[in-house]
Amino acid sequence: MSSQIVLPTQIHVSAVIDDSAQIGAGVTIAPYAVIGPNVIIGDGTRVGPHVVIERDTQIGENCRLHNGASLGGDPQDLKYAGEASRLVVGDRTVVREFATLNRGSAARGSTNIGNDCLIMAYAHVAHDCIIGDHVVIANAVNMGGHAEVGDWVVIGGMSAVHQFARIGAHAFIGGMSAVRKDVTPYVKASGNPMRLFGLNAIGLQRRGFTTQVRVEIRRAYRILFQSEKNVRQAVGEVRATLQSSPELEAMLKFIEGSERGVTV
Repeated sequence: MSSQIVLPTQIHVSAVIDDSAQIGAGVTIAPYAVIGPNVIIGDGTRVGPHVVIERDTQIGENCRLHNGASLGGDPQDLKYAGEASRLVVGDRTVVREFATLNRGSAARGSTNIGNDCLIMAYAHVAHDCIIGDHVVIANAVNMGGHAEVGDWVVIGGMSAVHQFARIGAHAFIGGMSAVRKDVTPYVKASGNPMRLFGLNAIGLQRRGFTTQVRVEIRRAYRILFQSEKNVRQAVGEVRATLQSSPELEAMLKFIEGSERGVTV
């Protein structure tokens, strides 16, 4: 029986760490990093040089925070009045150079980022955002407050996501896009103004969606977005005519729950 080897914690002498911070086993903290009050860093995480984790932030295990990243800063919200709030980052998430991830506000109390995400250089995740697992946010993406991003979403570089907008699971957003309305799960969307470009077929195949489920999602897409029916009529026809599955039902519930309207 083999046991996992835990490397010793390594903290450079120039790093500044608040006494209330909790540093896990095997953590590496590089020169000139700043770790503020009530920060928790999980086992095996690497904090790069000049990284700032301001306060009230929980970082999961085996994360990688690269040079100059800023996590746990105050919300960029004029209504913020110093109330307690948090940033929570899951396990194995990578935050690249100079990305900024803010804490939540009184509205939700926290900003949440899932496991196995990649947040590339200069990206911004605003207050109260919810980011799922396995999400890729490319360079210089800017997200407004309260945005929600489902699992396995890819957002292309230099895109902007409007506050309160939602992007459904397994969607693919092309670079330099403006996400003003909700983006339905499983689709490809791009542009400013944004429009749909079919299903994220390659992504669904890679994620292990069965052929039958992919066929039904494609049929649903045609009814929802390529017919002349309104949203309520199209959703009703999909439920009445297509074979139900959890994946298809997630798509329909996302559309029914949209408050901003969905991209077409």
